[in-house]
Amino acid sequence: MSTRPSDIAGEPPEGALTAAEYVLGVLDPAARRSAAARIDRDPTFAAEVSGWELRLAPLIDEIVPVPAPFALWPRIQAALGAAAPASRGESTLWQSIGLWRWLSAGGFAVAAASLFALFIATRSPPTLHINLPPLPAAELVAKMTQDDGKALFVVTIDASSGKLVIQPLDVNIPAGRVAELWIIPAGDVPHSLGLVDARNPRPVSVPAALQGALKAKSLVAVSLEPPGGAPHGAPTGPIIAKGEIALL
Repeated sequence: MSTRPSDIAGEPPEGALTAAEYVLGVLDPAARRSAAARIDRDPTFAAEVSGWELRLAPLIDEIVPVPAPFALWPRIQAALGAAAPASRGESTLWQSIGLWRWLSAGGFAVAAASLFALFIATRSPPTLHINLPPLPAAELVAKMTQDDGKALFVVTIDASSGKLVIQPLDVNIPAGRVAELWIIPAGDVPHSLGLVDARNPRPVSVPAALQGALKAKSLVAVSLEPPGGAPHGAPTGPIIAKGEIALL
């Protein structure tokens, strides 16, 4: 007779651990394919999987999603080599942002695996008391586009730390020119935040005097400048991309 997960009082029966890991989604790809094939041919193992699905499903309702800091997502995209091609324009940018949000959910698999380890250690179903930190403050983002609407950069901002990350999407800088980032508070003039790498995301620490501009309705822009940047502290070349900071 098969031993169900709800009857576990000592060591888990053969197959129970694999079944639980399959439900939690923590198996490596090869092991997951093997487990999926086993479900089709092994009714006892299939029952173990169903039992763990029933046991763990209530945990989903008890977990409140905690989004990863938005500034991490461009770095994740860059690490995956997921550049946005010019032909796809705006939709590809926001699809990528959706992917970054989805990646942040991976932390819940780790949390669920920890809960399963607690179950095995205590050898009885635990009473769960999940204390999660408060949700972070709203994130700020600016999509910087050309005049024709093509997105060239996305800026993610952590106003509490005075930092931002500028992520290039599909940018071509002419030879002998450099790209320079500017922030323009409402009713004020442009202030330089330094040069921009047209191929890689760049973190920027905003000077204390300008951190008050890290809020909705301020503008960010990128201009083309001579090597070394604008010589007089104001844009001298054409503005190739601009956008308004907004709440995410």
